[in-house]
Amino acid sequence: MSKSMKLFLSGLKISLVAVLSFSILAGCSGGGSKGSTEGEAPEVSSNLNPTGLPIVKEPITLKMIAGKAPTTAPDWNKTMLWQEYEKMTNIKVEWEMVPSDTMTEKRNILLAGGDYPHAFFTAGIPLADLQKYGQEGIFIKLNDLIDQYAPNLKALLDKYPEIKKGLTMPDGNIYSFPGIYDPEFKSVHSGSKMWIKQTWLDELGLNEPQTTDDFYNMLKAFKEKDPNKNGQQDEIPYMAVGIDPLMNYLKGSWGLSNHGIRNPNVDQKPESEELRFIPTDPNYKEMLEFMNKLYKEKLIGEDIFTVQANQFYAKGAEGIYGSTITTSPYTLMSQDDYIGATALKGPHGDQIWAATGSPLANPGAFVITDKNPNPIETVRWIDHLYGEEGSKMFFMGFEGKSYNVTADGQYEYTDEIIKDPSGLTFEQALIKYVVWPGGGYPNVVQEKFFKGAESTPEAVKAAEKFDPFIPEEIWPAFSFTAEENEDMGTLGADINSYVTEMRAKFVSGNASFNEWDNYVSTINQMGLERYMEIYKNAYNRYKQN
Repeated sequence: MSKSMKLFLSGLKISLVAVLSFSILAGCSGGGSKGSTEGEAPEVSSNLNPTGLPIVKEPITLKMIAGKAPTTAPDWNKTMLWQEYEKMTNIKVEWEMVPSDTMTEKRNILLAGGDYPHAFFTAGIPLADLQKYGQEGIFIKLNDLIDQYAPNLKALLDKYPEIKKGLTMPDGNIYSFPGIYDPEFKSVHSGSKMWIKQTWLDELGLNEPQTTDDFYNMLKAFKEKDPNKNGQQDEIPYMAVGIDPLMNYLKGSWGLSNHGIRNPNVDQKPESEELRFIPTDPNYKEMLEFMNKLYKEKLIGEDIFTVQANQFYAKGAEGIYGSTITTSPYTLMSQDDYIGATALKGPHGDQIWAATGSPLANPGAFVITDKNPNPIETVRWIDHLYGEEGSKMFFMGFEGKSYNVTADGQYEYTDEIIKDPSGLTFEQALIKYVVWPGGGYPNVVQEKFFKGAESTPEAVKAAEKFDPFIPEEIWPAFSFTAEENEDMGTLGADINSYVTEMRAKFVSGNASFNEWDNYVSTINQMGLERYMEIYKNAYNRYKQN
């Protein structure tokens, strides 16, 4: 073969490779806006409608993985919400369902191997992973896309800057669409509340407790004075699943967790900007001593450290708990004689409802990956769900099918869902239409559309009681840099585990309070100084965001 012919064939080969590469890339785009390389904005497709519905002129398909909670629909491809939304948007989503209890493992394997979808929905992505995979470019940066193509989320972030501050990672970027609790919907921020059996109060002539002393005296009366009048001492004055709910309820009575419980071991010293490590504070010790007193005198269920949720609810349905912390004894135990309690005033005059979370409920609810050939379209698709119509559709479904509008403009589910003729539970009937049962979703939870236990009249009334005692500034969970996350994965995990272990031992009496100084010394030796340095850095970034 001549030299000139070899050069010609070589050049032809290179040209063919280039053409094939271009064709493959064009075919992967799905006719939508093309994904961007690092630092570049995605290319806007002529197929995109920048506003309104449908989102695209010609249909496109997205592949998403969703976390499947036990109470949600088993196959979202068959749910009316997504079938109808596809018609509205011209965007078909192919859903792969992964059980929630294996989602973390599955997600990590996919991300490590490079075989991940266009987006993750209800994947429960922690802050550390948002930072890690965002910086690696696997989760795409959303700052500009939200500003340009997500008017509903942008309006929420502008209205509530504390949400934006918590959603912004240490590198200044946003990598996710979050789950948000409407800041005005106070009942949902607390979720589980303290409930007291009104019939027992009436039987014993007791008022609702206002102080920690009142609470102790009430529990003692419930134990000793036979309020259910059966001649047996079978009443359980207080019960819940684990000891943490009671601790979170009582923290505010000792002035602790004065910025909510999203950073459970850290708050601020009163009248100071200085951060405080709660589990070594003298007030924390006093609170544990009070809880130990309740447990020692059997005013708390003896199996509180080991009881399983199903056992707890089954026992509660017998009506033998004088007080309990749960979302609703009405819906979960079929008990209708409980009232929600207020924040208790403690021995030093503190009265804070500390058991409240941030409006930024779930930062990592939805992410878009760099595999997505249609990032702008995907942003528009998810953002619609944060608007009035999209949120109503997401939670309520479709008028005349899953919900009706009352004469006074309220939204209520149909009898098919509330009183299913075939005997399905509320959630079993609902998941034919929508997917929110099970939680973890990207949306904004509002009282008018969300019809869970937190929206019931008794829950809303309870929230009105403790509303005056909710801290003025609620912190979201702080995010850390890669280096800080590495340290928190070791020394932070060790400290948190030791605190949890010793809390149970102090309350149960398996550790004496004479060991307190040794407990504090151990935590210091485990690296508390570095632990608090990390939190101070994170808090300073939060303030500056």
